[in-house]
Amino acid sequence: MSIRRKLLATLSALVAALPAIVLASPAHAVGPAVLPVTVTNSTGRGDAVHLYVIGIHLASNRLGYVDQGGTFIPWTGGQLPPSPAPDASIPGPGNGGTTTIRFPRGFSGRVYFSFGEKLKFFLTPDGLVQPAPWAAGDANRDILFDWSEFTYNDAGLWLNSSQVDMFAVPHAVTVTGANGVTKRTGDVVDNGRNAIIDGIRAQAGWANTVHARSDGTVLRVLAPGKAAGAGLLSATYLDSYIASAWNAYTTRTLTVVPFADRPDIRYQGRTFGNVMRFTNSAGQVVASFNRPSSASVWGCDGDLPAPNDLVVGPISRTLCAALNRGTLGTVDTQPSLNAAEFYRNNPTNHYARVIHANMTDGKAYAFAFDDVGAFESLVHDGDPRAAGLILSPFGSGGGGPGNPSVAVPVLSNWNNKCVDVPSSNFVDRAPLQMWGCNGTDAQKWTFTGNAVQSRNNKCMDVDGGSTQNGAAVQLYACNGSGAQQFTLNAAGDLVNLQADKCVDIKDWNGDDGARLQLWECAGTANQKWRKG
Repeated sequence: MSIRRKLLATLSALVAALPAIVLASPAHAVGPAVLPVTVTNSTGRGDAVHLYVIGIHLASNRLGYVDQGGTFIPWTGGQLPPSPAPDASIPGPGNGGTTTIRFPRGFSGRVYFSFGEKLKFFLTPDGLVQPAPWAAGDANRDILFDWSEFTYNDAGLWLNSSQVDMFAVPHAVTVTGANGVTKRTGDVVDNGRNAIIDGIRAQAGWANTVHARSDGTVLRVLAPGKAAGAGLLSATYLDSYIASAWNAYTTRTLTVVPFADRPDIRYQGRTFGNVMRFTNSAGQVVASFNRPSSASVWGCDGDLPAPNDLVVGPISRTLCAALNRGTLGTVDTQPSLNAAEFYRNNPTNHYARVIHANMTDGKAYAFAFDDVGAFESLVHDGDPRAAGLILSPFGSGGGGPGNPSVAVPVLSNWNNKCVDVPSSNFVDRAPLQMWGCNGTDAQKWTFTGNAVQSRNNKCMDVDGGSTQNGAAVQLYACNGSGAQQFTLNAAGDLVNLQADKCVDIKDWNGDDGARLQLWECAGTANQKWRKG
């Protein structure tokens, strides 16, 4: 089931209109009528926190807000010029504390969290004017705030930590299902907020995308589309790359395979002048796109319209992701699923690059269709019982469970043994094995970006860069290749991003010395991992 994530981006418009939503067929199990969501404040800041649950009631198509008990209250009134909206704030947790809010089933929207000052919302006869700090004169420009996006309906909960418009308050999201399993994503690495801000500010032409308050507090980094619209980043920044990528298909064919579960559905693209035309397997033209502007790529709209259909929209989303990630023009079958190939073009989307590089599992929602290929920071459960938002540390101490900037053991959930370098011999091509946990350096791993690193600048690696079942998982000098790109996702899968396959204990061998291999992800116990 997929919720059209673009609808959530619609909520960032200055005046919120009723978004279109694609509802899935209800799952066999249905979550509670009101879902408890625990908000944890781990920021280290002493400011008062204010929470807001704002969005659309799906059954009535009415915009409104939810109080702390989970009751939906529709907005009423509204004037031109816009009039102040009623105070919808919920007192949030102090540093180190928690507050429980509730999502009513059949609601889609945002959870806002602001620090030190309440947000200012306004109403027009047509809807809600939401905070837009990239717009001149916005009343919330000097308030530290951010939001997470969600949909909760009869098919479950979708909850993501969004950076589509800006990065301000790092936060993780969780969901716990009826089976008691908790999924989590969105954690930044230790000192990740500062690393993201400094990393983006250091890029030529990007310094003005970082906005600080007069007291020196860095409030946010604007996404490139918002920054360019405000005159803070060149409006043509990506144009040279777009032209090069577009023109590559005047002499080559681009193949788009938009559905992971339907590899037989393929579209062929060629460029004629400034227009790229796509044909289906019967040779019929099914979609055409003008060469997009930088603004269209940043926003995944304009020249890249993505209607909610089964042909044009999926092709457009794939093109947008490829252009943001810089793989169009060099990878001729899209989407590319090898994160090692992303953001290598010049110019590139440094905003998305730096944010992804500073997430513990490599996942983020840095542009509207960052979910293409499942690189988004999203949790979903079809039968949820609880959810959570964790407002992460602003300085050192971040990184979520295990603090991945520190070397930690990687344990099998099946037998509680540790991933181990045989005899502590840190040589190239040493085959990784399982061994009883003993606290030695042979069992210490540092998660840095998408690399899983041991001592002596050696990394977890797939032998020969193979993507086949049974490929050996070994140690090798860190080189940033796809063979060394791994993410430990919220489900406990240690996935090689190049192969989209899981680290697996070979032959279900529970003994010391059992070897590791790559295998199709099956959700089995011998493929489930955790940080110690």
